[in-house]
Amino acid sequence: MLLSALLTLSATGLADDVQKLASRRVFFGHQSVGANIVDGVNDVTFGKLPVHEGRTPAPGLVHTLVGKNESPQSKLADFEAALDALGGQADIAFFKFCYVDFEANTDVEQLFTDYLALHRRLAAKYPAITFVHVTVPLTVVPQGPMAWLKKTLSKKEPWGTRENEVRHRFNTLMRERLAGQPLFDLAALESTRPDGTAATWQREGKTLPMLVAEYSGDGQHLNTVGRRRVAEALLTFLARLP
Repeated sequence: MLLSALLTLSATGLADDVQKLASRRVFFGHQSVGANIVDGVNDVTFGKLPVHEGRTPAPGLVHTLVGKNESPQSKLADFEAALDALGGQADIAFFKFCYVDFEANTDVEQLFTDYLALHRRLAAKYPAITFVHVTVPLTVVPQGPMAWLKKTLSKKEPWGTRENEVRHRFNTLMRERLAGQPLFDLAALESTRPDGTAATWQREGKTLPMLVAEYSGDGQHLNTVGRRRVAEALLTFLARLP
């Protein structure tokens, strides 16, 4: 089993990345999609990367739930509280919002302003930490005849339609205004199939990204395929930070 695990790590090019991260202190704040990603990390590293749950500094990946879903402000506050609990003892730190933190009427500009303010404060408080930004995960947007019929009968757009557009607006702000800073583009990974084609949908003449259906069992969270894809990319991204 150990030999098989090592061969798999080597085949995917992860062996060196995992070895490097095993000696670093990486802190990750999240909720349910983040838990999917942590499961993916365990899937692809076969236990070669230490993974700890909590708010105590340790080599490897330390992760914890932060804030409450549907309350992005609570996640901003709790991420800072978690870092304070760690005493700033992390080499790399990041958290991610969840898809449920964004509603059709979310004030994207204000939330982004608050997000930037938090990171400016944290960078000043903990200058030795490399802070990573993560785009907001997407969901599958129902399409096809059944979705059209449901929309026609209910006179409402399917859930996730307007919400995905709002998530995309926030992600666009991150990509544009955080240029030059470490940015892990989770949304881009989620919306790109293994063959490189994009999963998209149309709204009011705009082509917008959505979660690849094959990466999810419920249209929202990551299944085994999705979580492994994201985990491999995340580990490589983190290991190659300066």
